[in-house]
Amino acid sequence: MTRILLLTAIALVVIALAAWFLLGRGVQDVPAAAVDSPYWADSDRIVEVDGVNARVRMEGPRNAPAVVMIHGFSHSLESWDDWAADLSSGYRVVRLDLPGHGLTGPDPQRRYSVDETVTFLGGVLDALDIRRASLVGNSLGGLVAWRYAAGHPDRVRALVLVAPGGYSINGVTEDPVAVPMAVNFYLTQAPQAMIGAATSALFGDPSRMDPGLPGRVHTMMRRDGVGEAMVQRLEVFTLPDPEADLARVQAPTLILWGGRDRMIPPEHGRRFDADIPESTLIVHDDLGHIPHEEAPRRTIGDVREFLEAN
Repeated sequence: MTRILLLTAIALVVIALAAWFLLGRGVQDVPAAAVDSPYWADSDRIVEVDGVNARVRMEGPRNAPAVVMIHGFSHSLESWDDWAADLSSGYRVVRLDLPGHGLTGPDPQRRYSVDETVTFLGGVLDALDIRRASLVGNSLGGLVAWRYAAGHPDRVRALVLVAPGGYSINGVTEDPVAVPMAVNFYLTQAPQAMIGAATSALFGDPSRMDPGLPGRVHTMMRRDGVGEAMVQRLEVFTLPDPEADLARVQAPTLILWGGRDRMIPPEHGRRFDADIPESTLIVHDDLGHIPHEEAPRRTIGDVREFLEAN
């Protein structure tokens, strides 16, 4: 009996080691820093994408239509908390932290161009076996979403673009511009009070800002290497003429904009609407650059109606 028990124990150990070896080759261990973060949730996981350990949060029924949400520059997947809470009742909602942001952290190979970020998004979809999804993106995330849709029409069911990047702003064209010292300081060293002041400018009415938002942004930006990664992203950030690529977007598209957007002119919303073949533009005159955070209950109605129709 003792011999049988011993052999059984050895067999179980061998099986466990084999499983660890085989499965571990495709699944990365969760970094302790992420687990220890107050922003790490039970629905979070780490997905390895070509050397980047990306934080991904998945909610809602696994077999429901997928909705993938991509945050804006200097923010994280928490930006979508309110919309995700609403949509997860009927959709498989997937959120991610882009490289150099949130709990994903820096890319060891410093791949921060827009094209490289589009490739990263495709890698996340492949790793999660999401063959077709609706993409939701704000600002930088909107730029990544529509560029992915333009290049992969078979993978995108619908697009929701919330004040997306695309047309030239701040002198950025097909060539990047030098990062001012003040911006470098802000991203790498600014105190929370300064980040709070800058973040409030994203709102049409700053009184609508969640009091916890500046602290979250500050905490994420001060994680090891994150601020520096954001500077590196700006150093290679380009905005070439988007008209030809926008014309290639086949997915039905909802464009949401705030009439008080100080980051990207609301006029760009009308240009997107003109250049995307099948699009609808909704402007909320009193909102700023992040309508999904400033007035989530109001704007999610626009999104639900659109997704249910597409």
